[in-house]
Amino acid sequence: MSAPLPLDQQLCFSVYSASMAIGRAYKPMLDQLGLTYPQYLVLHALWEEDGRTVGAIADRLALESSTVTPLVKRLEAAGLVIRQRNPADERQVMVRLTDAGHAIRNRCGCLGEALFERSGMGEPQIIALNRQVQALRDALSAPRS
Repeated sequence: MSAPLPLDQQLCFSVYSASMAIGRAYKPMLDQLGLTYPQYLVLHALWEEDGRTVGAIADRLALESSTVTPLVKRLEAAGLVIRQRNPADERQVMVRLTDAGHAIRNRCGCLGEALFERSGMGEPQIIALNRQVQALRDALSAPRS
């Protein structure tokens, strides 16, 4: 049996550590906004399409509804979203942005710019890398036959 590859030669560790580094780069800006990264992701999903159900947000973020619910509750307590039962299906909770939730979007615009700046990579490189990571995610998420 051969020895495992050193961590720096393992793709899983490179992706994991890059994710952690991105989180550290975003943290000071998110702290100024009073948001955690998962809360930011929920808001971003709503900026893409406001009025999603908790389940739809969870699907968009590849999370469980039970993980998204406390995030939404904290965002509601902060005045950024409101939750309402879907009148057509009481089992569903609809989440909508408040005026403050819409307004904070402009203040979050700097996150992506900071990543470009800190990476030292050009836009074409970042776009190509993102496509490769997405292709990897999709391949690993696909059902096995």
